[in-house]
Amino acid sequence: MKRNYLLIIPYVLCILVLLSGSCTSTRNVAYFYNATDTTLATSNESPEMLIQRNDILSIFITSLSAEASSIFNTTNNFSINSTTATGSTASAAGGYLVNIDGYIQLPILGNVRAAGLTKKQLKDNLTNSILEKKLLLDPIVNIRHLNYEVTVIGEVAHPTVITVPSERISLVKALGLAGDLTIYGKRDNVLLIREEEGKRRIRRINLGASNFLLSPYYYLKPNDVVYVEPNKAKVASASRTQMLIPTFLSGLSIIVTLIYLVTLN
Repeated sequence: MKRNYLLIIPYVLCILVLLSGSCTSTRNVAYFYNATDTTLATSNESPEMLIQRNDILSIFITSLSAEASSIFNTTNNFSINSTTATGSTASAAGGYLVNIDGYIQLPILGNVRAAGLTKKQLKDNLTNSILEKKLLLDPIVNIRHLNYEVTVIGEVAHPTVITVPSERISLVKALGLAGDLTIYGKRDNVLLIREEEGKRRIRRINLGASNFLLSPYYYLKPNDVVYVEPNKAKVASASRTQMLIPTFLSGLSIIVTLIYLVTLN
């Protein structure tokens, strides 16, 4: 009978270790926890983005004369490969690279300043330049970003770089595409890193607050980096596991030795 009790001890220790490692606090895991039934006056427009150096732009110019317009639509054959949220590789069409000086080079128009302007401002500048030089009648200029990407890392299910062909993505959607925060992610202190006008800005965002829905950081901008920090439960769990495993192995070794000695008697 005594031998049977000794054989049960290792299994009891295993259960205790598993239970101690699985205890995780459920506090602060909800989104918008203080939101109430209401209607928020929000704008449907994403934040106005400034074109930056190293951006890749698709510029397509049309007019009543397709033949006269075609010369403006010869790109510099610069193409990019990007990774989508599913992990597949996608190739983007050729576009115009904004060089280190902030210019793009267009046929006939030559070097055109782009960095520091919005797409609308660049569109207006190109349209006015074409009209002043009487190159086309009633030109229509369409501009799109080809390298609109955001990065989500940290305590999410699938850290990833997300390509945004629609040029519009919210922080909540980006987290959803990354598989959502894990149970160990800090929802009240998500880090957003944004580069604009040669400056790197860092903001802390509380996803649990309902006023985040009206935040200027609700929508992301190109090249934004979202980092979800681990909470104390994750750090404590990792530390506890590192401490318990050696203790458990030592205890198990002693128990096995005792069982062996008992069997000899």
